[in-house]
Amino acid sequence: MAARILIIEDNEANLELMSYLLRAFGHDIVSARDGQAGLKLASTGEFDLVLCDIQLPGLGGVEIAVQLRSDPALDRMPLVAITALAMVGDRETILAACFDGYLSKPIDPESFVHQVEAFVPPALHGKLSGIAREPSRSALPAVEKAKTILVVDDKRDNLELARSLFQPLGYQVLTATSPSAALALARQDSPDLIISDICMPADSGWDFIRDVKADPKLRGIPFVFLTSTMTAEPARQRGLALGAARFIVRPIDPQRLLKEIESCLSGRGKG
Repeated sequence: MAARILIIEDNEANLELMSYLLRAFGHDIVSARDGQAGLKLASTGEFDLVLCDIQLPGLGGVEIAVQLRSDPALDRMPLVAITALAMVGDRETILAACFDGYLSKPIDPESFVHQVEAFVPPALHGKLSGIAREPSRSALPAVEKAKTILVVDDKRDNLELARSLFQPLGYQVLTATSPSAALALARQDSPDLIISDICMPADSGWDFIRDVKADPKLRGIPFVFLTSTMTAEPARQRGLALGAARFIVRPIDPQRLLKEIESCLSGRGKG
């Protein structure tokens, strides 16, 4: 039996990463993207643990903690702060607000679940599921050597999410924070698949795919766009016209994303 956990977090990448890691261990995850929604859910008392960001739109994490602790019926529900705050005295302020613990960002995928489970009884600790623990025939193509995926995104949280999703399945994951760096890396290491964001500060994903498809050594590599901003149909049509094998809009269920990636690596057509 695993835990029912509420995550109150407004950052999409952080929320995806935490949810994926905890679900991989069998935990039941419910999420809220702002303080008011999070407080409403937490007030039901239906959770074994609440993970709460401190800096939230509207109602902040400290205010949520104060309101929850004012209700005797919720006093025993574990409440853990997750924050990037690093100022002197922040930890003391957070714990004084009646949080039971404090976890720092950026999240470490290798230790995160263990840290979270320290706040729930051993009977509610999860077990790593097969798909997150090791490669399976349904999760990976039958190849003699590991496939290499190059992931390009200017947000390091998104790169960490990709590592946590693909590496446990046996994929080699290369990362770059800009198209120019990714292009150099691709020419050096010849990945089996490229996954790229579109909107990045220096160069765009549109320019990147043009450079990839113009290079005789790279043009045969399947290219996937993964975006949370360019969600309209014209953007999808543009991406496919430039040669992308897939145009995927986030958020996306991790299992569905894995199937899309496997499909590209196994050589099935565009879509």
